[in-house]
Amino acid sequence: MRFQLVLMILLLLWSCEDKQTSKNSKTTVTKDTVTTIEKPAPKKKTKKTSEFPILTDANAMEFFLEYDKEHKEDKVRVTTDFGTFDILLYDKTKFHRANFIYLTKRQYFNGTQFYRVIKDFVVQGGSSDGLDLYKKRRKIGHYLLPPDTKRGYTHQRGSVSMPSSEIENAYKLASPFQFFIVMNRERAKHLDGDYTVFGEVIRGMDVVDKINSVKTDEGDWPLNNVYIRKVEIIE
Repeated sequence: MRFQLVLMILLLLWSCEDKQTSKNSKTTVTKDTVTTIEKPAPKKKTKKTSEFPILTDANAMEFFLEYDKEHKEDKVRVTTDFGTFDILLYDKTKFHRANFIYLTKRQYFNGTQFYRVIKDFVVQGGSSDGLDLYKKRRKIGHYLLPPDTKRGYTHQRGSVSMPSSEIENAYKLASPFQFFIVMNRERAKHLDGDYTVFGEVIRGMDVVDKINSVKTDEGDWPLNNVYIRKVEIIE
């Protein structure tokens, strides 16, 4: 009995001490919070479109008609393995001039070659034996230009003209990616009326003469490639 009484007293004292300790405690209990950070919605990937249309026979003429209004440049410099020469493009042949300026600004001619050289007749450039040529043309488009032969220009020495397409071509539609330079008027007379003269070499004809003197194979392709390193607009 005595033992039970002592035990009750001890429990009573312990309980009072525990309550007092709780009152004096400065422990702060903070409620856990979860902060949700909303991630911005991913931007939708938009297909990058070229600032230039893919040209076709259906839209090329309209395109160059508008392009001619904004791009009036008419002189280019051609840098080759043999030096540089300058070409004046005729305003009267507006589609052919605009086409050449457009291709120059697209850097199409850079890295192409003079792939056809016939002594005392023509040097012809704008093509290549490289695999990247197909990619260049595919990005620009596939189109032909109609002849513009009634502007009074004839094939003189230094004249810049546009060859016809290699397809069966009764109307002499021009291959817009290529051009040729006349070396001798007497040998080029028969080209008048069929091919469009759209410019002339105004400086550096001696460089063209050097190109015309290179050795070629049976297909008139130079044995050592003659590159057009760069074509650029000049004042």
